[in-house]
Amino acid sequence: MPMDSYIIGAARTPRGKGKIGKGALTGVHPQELLASVLRALPDKAGFDVRDVDDAVIGAVSQIGAQGANIARNAVLAAGWPQEIGGVSLNRFCGSGLQAIHFAAMGVASGAQQLVVAGGVESMSQFGLGADGGGQDGGNIKLRERVFQVPQGISADLIATLEGFSREELDAWALRSQRRATLAIEEGRFALSLVPVHDPLTGTLLLARDEFPRPDSTAQGLAALPASFVALGGAAVGARGETLDQIALAAYPQAQTIHHVHTAGNSSGIVDGAAAVAVASSDYVKAHGLRPRARIRAVSSIGSEPLIMLTAPAAASEKALKAANLQAGDIDLWEINEAFAGIVLQTVRRLGIDPDRVNVNGGAIALGHPLGATGAILIGTVLDELERRNASTAVVAMCIGGGQGVATVIERM
Repeated sequence: MPMDSYIIGAARTPRGKGKIGKGALTGVHPQELLASVLRALPDKAGFDVRDVDDAVIGAVSQIGAQGANIARNAVLAAGWPQEIGGVSLNRFCGSGLQAIHFAAMGVASGAQQLVVAGGVESMSQFGLGADGGGQDGGNIKLRERVFQVPQGISADLIATLEGFSREELDAWALRSQRRATLAIEEGRFALSLVPVHDPLTGTLLLARDEFPRPDSTAQGLAALPASFVALGGAAVGARGETLDQIALAAYPQAQTIHHVHTAGNSSGIVDGAAAVAVASSDYVKAHGLRPRARIRAVSSIGSEPLIMLTAPAAASEKALKAANLQAGDIDLWEINEAFAGIVLQTVRRLGIDPDRVNVNGGAIALGHPLGATGAILIGTVLDELERRNASTAVVAMCIGGGQGVATVIERM
C-alpha cells in the first residue's frame, strides 16, 4: 500500500524582470538564486536539513551557468551537507511541478522520508530556446511524423478553434494584472517569499515581484500588436510551407489562424526559483510536524504535439479521478497562464467557476520562470487555501511538445 506524502513548507524568490539591465535578478548566478530558497526552506518548514534525502530540481535551459547539474551545485552553494545529492530534470514548463511529483512518489513509496523539490530559471541569462534544441532538436525525420510548430502558433490555433476573441483574452489578462496587484498590496505572497540578496555584497536586490504592471488598462492591452503574425508566416516546411499552413493542414476546420495573443495576454519572461519540502507520514510523526497539505494525486499526460497546449484539462481529469474528486469539488485552481487562451480553454472544458481560478493573478501578470513555475504555484495556492480556510486545490500546466501535468492537494 502506498503511503501519504505531505507538503510541510514552501518558499520562493520574488520574480524579477527577465531582461538584462531591466530586472533586479539578472546578475545573480542561477545556482545562487536557487540556493537562497534552499537556505530559507528549513526554517519555513521546520525540518533539519541533515534529514533531506535528495533535492529534485526542474530547469528547462540546462546550459552554461544553469547546466552542470544545477540541483547538486545549488545544494552545495546553499551550504547544505555534502551528503545531500541533487538531480536536475526537464519537462519543459512543467519541470518544477514534475520535481514535486517525483518527490511525492519517492516519499509515498517508502524509499525516502524527506525530499526537497522545486525549480529555477534565469530567463534573462538563458531565454526561450537558449539550449539550441528548438522544439524538436532539429530532427528532420521526426518532422515527417509530426511538425511541432512554436507554442505561440499553437496558442493562436487553440483560440481560433475555441472562438475566443482578442477582447476575451485581453479581459483575462487585465483580470490577472488587477488580481496580482491586489495580492501584492495585501501581502498575500509574503508567507512564501524569500528576499534575494547579492551573494557577494549582501545588498538586498529584490523583495517583491517586479513584473506586474498595475497601470494596465483595456485600451493599452488592445493597442498591443499580435505577437505571432510574422512567425506564422515564416516558410519553414520542406516545400516552403509556412508555420500557419503547417498548423492548418492538421486542423483545416480552422480555415485561418487568428493571431490574438500578444505580449499583454501571454506569460511574462522572468527570473525566479522555488522549492517545496515533501515528507512522509513517518517523518512528520517522528518530528512532531504539522503538515500544511497532503498530496492527493499527481498526473502527467501526453497530448497531440502540434496543437500541443490542450493537455491541462486532460491532466486535471486524470488527477481528479485518482483522487476520487470532480472538478466542482475543488476550491481553488492554479492554471498556468502560459497564454490566456489556454486558461480559458481549460476552464471551458472542465466547467470550472472562473472565480476559483488564479485568484491572485497568474503568469500573465507575475511571469513564468519556466522550470520554477510549478513549484511557485504549489506554494501560492497553498498559502491562499490557508488564507481562505479552504480545503482543496489543483495546479495544472500545459507543456511544450504536447504534455500536461496536474497536482491535487488537500490542506490539512
